[in-house]
Amino acid sequence: MIEAIGLVKAYGDHIAVDHLNFTVEKGQILGFLGPNGAGKSTTMNMLTGYISATEGTILVNGYDVLEEPELAKKSIGYLPEQPPVYPDMTVTEYLKFVTELKKVPKKDREREVERVIEVTQLQPMRGRLIQHLSKGYRQRVGIAQALVGNPEVIILDEPTVGLDPKQIIEIRDLMKSLAKEHTVLLSSHIMQEISAVCDHIMIISHGKLVLSGTPEELQKQANQGENIELEAMATKEQVTAMLERLEGVTEIAELPSESENSYAVSIQSTVDLREKLFTMFAEAKLPLLKLVRTKKTLEDIFLEATSAQPVAEEEEASEVLAESAEEVTTEAEVAGETVAEENEEKEEA
Repeated sequence: MIEAIGLVKAYGDHIAVDHLNFTVEKGQILGFLGPNGAGKSTTMNMLTGYISATEGTILVNGYDVLEEPELAKKSIGYLPEQPPVYPDMTVTEYLKFVTELKKVPKKDREREVERVIEVTQLQPMRGRLIQHLSKGYRQRVGIAQALVGNPEVIILDEPTVGLDPKQIIEIRDLMKSLAKEHTVLLSSHIMQEISAVCDHIMIISHGKLVLSGTPEELQKQANQGENIELEAMATKEQVTAMLERLEGVTEIAELPSESENSYAVSIQSTVDLREKLFTMFAEAKLPLLKLVRTKKTLEDIFLEATSAQPVAEEEEASEVLAESAEEVTTEAEVAGETVAEENEEKEEA
């Protein structure tokens, strides 16, 4: 349904999106993740044809966004982070206006308004001014306008930002129901939302794809080894000596604790080793006070994938800033010299 091939967006020397490749299948809910400034909104703006790509190809429902923009855009319903609504219109008036913008046949407009109102459960608010609606209902109106014309692809940029817990649950349920008839691309940096709604996750950082897979695949990839927290009445030397007898121990780190006997242990093993550890410490007469197997959360996976910024990129950014500062200084000096020369000429005259 959506295919991006070698997608690049450059603003001068700054690369916002760097050779991005991905595919969104029909009926899929893709979670598009990344920290602020990672290139999520830029990518979405390119997918919708709002801005052009510097390089690469975008296919939506088989149509090239650059070569067949009208057909491609007709296949897309887009909700930006700020819903594009007119506050001085009622819900019904606004949706009728959207049907005209999207060139829905005149005879079908009233029926289309009724359809999207029913899908987004806006019946109680249809006669109210949009400016008097809660943020949750304004989001629903924004989703309703994206659904007008029944496009194959729905793109939602941060659809639950600023909503209360009840509204978030309602919007999540709505997104799940949309996937029955539409392909949904959801941009967010809220991991709970992505894991609750999406069946595939794509994480980008600095404009590049860093991780892609189902939530289960990412979780499995992150937990290839055992992570165990233990607390024992033993010194670090004793604990280290015990754990060195286990194959695959990669790290032993002390954890902050009142007893000063808590440790985090990383073991490259797919087997639960708690029983073996318990037996080993019991035989050594070193009482275990705590033994917990831990797993990485999607938040941990996200942070690990996006936290490292390449040094070269930081140096390049510093050089750009330095060059900009030098240019500004030079321009100011030239301007100052010009003004001084003009003043001298006036005095001589």
